Amino acid sequence: MPQLIGPFKQVISQSDLPLKGSLSDDQLTIIENGALVIDHGKILKVGSLKDFNKSDFDFHEIQEEMVLLPGLVDCHTHLVWGGSRFRDYTMRMSGKTYQEILAAGGGIFDSVAKTQAADSGTLLKDLRGRVNRHLSDGVTTIEVKTGYGLTVDQELKLLNVIDEARPEVKADLISTCLAAHVCPKEFEKKHFLDQTLHELLPQIKQKNLANRLDIFVEDNAFPVDLARPYLQAAKDLGFQLTIHADQFSTGGSELAVELGAQSADHLEASGEKEIKALANSSVMPVALPGASLGLGMQFTPARRLLDAGAGLAIATDWNPGSAPMGDLLVQASLLGIYEKLSSAEIMAGMTYRAAAALGLSDRGRLAEGERADMVAFPIGDYREIFYNQGKIKPSMVWTKGERI
Repeated sequence: MPQLIGPFKQVISQSDLPLKGSLSDDQLTIIENGALVIDHGKILKVGSLKDFNKSDFDFHEIQEEMVLLPGLVDCHTHLVWGGSRFRDYTMRMSGKTYQEILAAGGGIFDSVAKTQAADSGTLLKDLRGRVNRHLSDGVTTIEVKTGYGLTVDQELKLLNVIDEARPEVKADLISTCLAAHVCPKEFEKKHFLDQTLHELLPQIKQKNLANRLDIFVEDNAFPVDLARPYLQAAKDLGFQLTIHADQFSTGGSELAVELGAQSADHLEASGEKEIKALANSSVMPVALPGASLGLGMQFTPARRLLDAGAGLAIATDWNPGSAPMGDLLVQASLLGIYEKLSSAEIMAGMTYRAAAALGLSDRGRLAEGERADMVAFPIGDYREIFYNQGKIKPSMVWTKGERI
């Protein structure tokens, strides 16, 4: 029998909001004393509780004052890693830059060594713990990148760990191959990309371990002229593309537009030319405030992107080096106050716009036919979430209609 869940003080459905452009809170449809009918993991109907006959359903009454939102989507994380990078963070606090630490052999290479040394069981246990912490914060869909393997066998190990975690967690995990994170020291960059393309990617496809591919486009990682043929070849193999773009220098976002990537992530260095190109494309810009906080650098120009007509997703970039916090609500709330975003823009950036960055159109809204991924906050007004800078967490979480 379908379930009827309610009443909620407010239901924020976002069902009629656009995928791109700025949003005002006046555009939100707020259903007071709202309720939902769900069945087989899908939402059948949303409306006021008074519009439903309780006897027609398996009624689950909400006793407390609650605000209901769609489940949160974190569309950019690096959740499979070994060890810690507290030494890097201490160096950054003393004035060393990300590039200086990387050039000295620290940074990503430190995590690579520790991840390669870790066995699959340890990596699986740590991944499961991070996923469950995220889920308790209301994040019901989580993208998980590789990138700390840097060899064919090690990258396959990480993808297998993500695959093994799926039946053990309630959040939905979306795998992305980021084998081209940085170039191993013993390789020439083109040779490394060729090896990845010809030896790793066909195995990933054959074993159905991921259908998304990422690359870090920077001169000290992979410059545009090397990234372009690699990405095009991966696209020809059937991979959906996303790009670490414009973090320290520009070029990556324009490449994302050129190749029709699903998203361009970071964008801290993006200027007017890059913003205009993204706004005139179908690429979803993804802001990563956790990286800005962790590196002590400027935020993605979120306000200018939205005002230019682009979309905006917000993700954590949760990783052991530049973004160790991994708290989506806190990071999005801080980005909002610095970039002057509306509550509607922040919520969209963590829900249906973030889902679009992953190529997903079945979640992120509370509407008929959507996945019943939902989070309820113990408050009476949705604006309390960002007023409290993300420290109010949901007290109820559902994934595919199942209360967690």
